[in-house]
Amino acid sequence: MSQRANKTGSVYYDSRSKRWIAQIVIGRSYTPDMKVRFFYKRKSFIKKTDALNAVALLDTTQKRPSFSVAYYYNAFMNGKGNALSASKQEAYRIAYNRLKTLWNRSMKDLTINDLQTVLEGIQTFYPARDVRSLLNYLFKLAAADDRSINPVLPSLMQLPKNEESQIEPFTEDEQLQLWLSYENGNSNAAIPLILIYTGMMTGEIRKLTTDMIDLEAKEIIGVGLKTETRKKKTVLLPDDIIPVLEDIIQQKDGLLFDMSENKFYEIYYQALKDAGISRHLTPYSCRHTTATVLAVHENVAPQTLQRIMRWKSTKMMDRYVTPSDQDARKAVNKI
Repeated sequence: MSQRANKTGSVYYDSRSKRWIAQIVIGRSYTPDMKVRFFYKRKSFIKKTDALNAVALLDTTQKRPSFSVAYYYNAFMNGKGNALSASKQEAYRIAYNRLKTLWNRSMKDLTINDLQTVLEGIQTFYPARDVRSLLNYLFKLAAADDRSINPVLPSLMQLPKNEESQIEPFTEDEQLQLWLSYENGNSNAAIPLILIYTGMMTGEIRKLTTDMIDLEAKEIIGVGLKTETRKKKTVLLPDDIIPVLEDIIQQKDGLLFDMSENKFYEIYYQALKDAGISRHLTPYSCRHTTATVLAVHENVAPQTLQRIMRWKSTKMMDRYVTPSDQDARKAVNKI
């Protein structure tokens, strides 16, 4: 074989055809187990001199394109990403939008500094983690095409500190303030009250429609989101919240709270303010209130609480049940 300068092709004699072969490498790819596969362009000649003269002319193809972040994102979402849950796919779509400055960049050219710069604008832990997780998938795909790409590069990204604080539930007095506000004509107080008494998540109450509510059976059907357990289980309705739902159903047909997400939060926080509640209690505090009241104040068994909250496991109590110091003092006096 006649060797030429690196990447300029080669010439060899094929004993079967009894001809000289000029060849160049026009591409390569990698199998999932990272074995390289080369693709060649060849042409045969009777004389070796002709093959040597022709080999340089074989490279008429364009250089292999430099695949971008956008290219591999689409490849991922149409492949492995398509099998993920709807909520995880949505999380990755949001993460991809945070990578907008990198969409047209070649994966091969990205540095750890490029990746870390993206995270500088993300101040919370979980959104940043989704970005890193998505990039892990994209780099693995890119590395299968080009071994010069380091598939572990995203793992070097430094995430912001996870400063998830303990979510505080509503106190008994604050719950009473909401009831008094509602009875005095503040219809917006229905939102936090429904959330507290049903344990629904924000996304669930926003998709809640009148035909999902069965007041006779005292349950809500088909409102669950995210986990398979929440999707399959009905929301059980306590007697106290049924009159509130009856009031709303009489005035609505379709969505109970047909409004944008921003408007929903605006009305929720205004309802708390109008009720005289000064603490910053997010809608998620309502779900924590449901679990805490049932577990601490009502001594509901963990398995029963698991059903009411639509949890996959009773281990979720560690996250949702938040007894106060006053609760602890009452408990210690029972010793």
